[in-house]
Amino acid sequence: MMFLFLSAVPFCGRAQDDETSRDKEKTDYTVFRIMTVGSLATNEQTPFWMVSNRYGTVPLKAPGGSLQAGVFHRQPLGRTGWEWSAGADWVAATPRYRTVYVQQLFGELTYRLLSLSIGSREGDRHYSQSLTDPLLSSGDMGISPNARPVPEINLYVPRFVTLPLTGGWLQGKGNFAAGRSFDSDYLESFIRPDMFYVKDMLWHHKSFFLRVKDTENAFPLSMTLGIRHLVQWGGISTDPNAKVRIQPRSFRDFIRIVLGKSGAANATPSDQVNVLGSHYGTYDFHLDYERECLAVKAYHQHFFDDASGMELKNGTDGLWGIQVDFPQCAFLHRVVLERLVTLNQSGPFHFIEYDHSKYPGYGGGGDDYYNNGEYPAGHAYFNRGVGSPLLISPEYNADGTPGFKHTRIRAWHLGAEGSLTREFSCRILLSTVESFGRPYRPTLKKMTGTFFLTDFSYAFPKDWKLSVSLAVDRGSLLGNHAGCGVSVTKRGMIRWMEK
Repeated sequence: MMFLFLSAVPFCGRAQDDETSRDKEKTDYTVFRIMTVGSLATNEQTPFWMVSNRYGTVPLKAPGGSLQAGVFHRQPLGRTGWEWSAGADWVAATPRYRTVYVQQLFGELTYRLLSLSIGSREGDRHYSQSLTDPLLSSGDMGISPNARPVPEINLYVPRFVTLPLTGGWLQGKGNFAAGRSFDSDYLESFIRPDMFYVKDMLWHHKSFFLRVKDTENAFPLSMTLGIRHLVQWGGISTDPNAKVRIQPRSFRDFIRIVLGKSGAANATPSDQVNVLGSHYGTYDFHLDYERECLAVKAYHQHFFDDASGMELKNGTDGLWGIQVDFPQCAFLHRVVLERLVTLNQSGPFHFIEYDHSKYPGYGGGGDDYYNNGEYPAGHAYFNRGVGSPLLISPEYNADGTPGFKHTRIRAWHLGAEGSLTREFSCRILLSTVESFGRPYRPTLKKMTGTFFLTDFSYAFPKDWKLSVSLAVDRGSLLGNHAGCGVSVTKRGMIRWMEK
């Protein structure tokens, strides 16, 4: 059906290939950005879409405000193919834990098509490896812009590279990263005394993507397939009665988590039976149609929490979406429609060995996405979900418990972006969520939430921008809230030199 629809779209000429085109004009530059944000809301809670997918910079409690200032530099090293870049970004926000902190601090060295980045860094589409739209999507299920960036060492290929002996039709890219959490003091202040978490946790993630695409842009269809693997491991449990307080964290243990192997004798009994650490991942499927006047992207992120999910035993769980771009439309630029489902979770039972005559099925279910028994804080950093924000972040847990309380959900999401004039633009986000709790801790009845946001932005001369946000939450999931926010942003060039 998708092919028939795309075939019916009129021919519009060649489209610009942003991924494979390279800027041949080498430049060095230094830029700065300063942004201040203020928000008001009812019931002392900032509405969902004013908080989510903003790299953890907007406080959950209201009223609130923040000031963010950063400087970034890029420097090619002559015609050698080498270049380096660096950036630093500070945030002062209230009310929140530690009102002043470093948001980004990184250095990067690039040689041709390979980059090595060290530090904490907000991800663009090249650095994060995500294929979803960061402004209109509900959020990537692996790593979204929802939480603060985890400090890491990341070796990655920023753009699709044409593979040899494929006639220009096959391209690939990927990454390999290792990082460490620095939110232990925050978790100690948030989590109530009778609950436990893991301090100084380590991270690993890697990805690999293959794309079939005509790099000459004569054929409008392309297909991308990818796999991503994310792991939380290491760290020290705060539970004094834990069988293993210091989680394995040697180089040999790192090799185990990279390969998805079970733990050695120094690991917990669970990690010796299963795999060392807490593992997540996605299979990514994209089908794109691109022409000068229209681009259509259909995609699916199949989420997996363990082997049963990797073997597709969790049905249609994951993110389904379609994005339509209108490059030549004066008013409407992009529209995104998504469906997120996490109800299957490979069935109700987590264990493999059981009475198959009494309980027919695969077993190995009850995956409880984003939660893990060894890492109670879950797939979060500073209590904001690292993946999709629609699986409500632990920061919303008013009782001070760690982990995600709403992992079995189904949701619809709509995002749209357009402009009335060259200076005046707007964005709309609308999500509806139904939650049934967790596999082993279901809610007594279905909980629902509707989250709406509209942004209006006006670009002034000399790179000043004023934005006004209006947002509303309704339903039993997060309660009823309404709020507004105002931000002023100034960007500028400190130094620019053409080579």
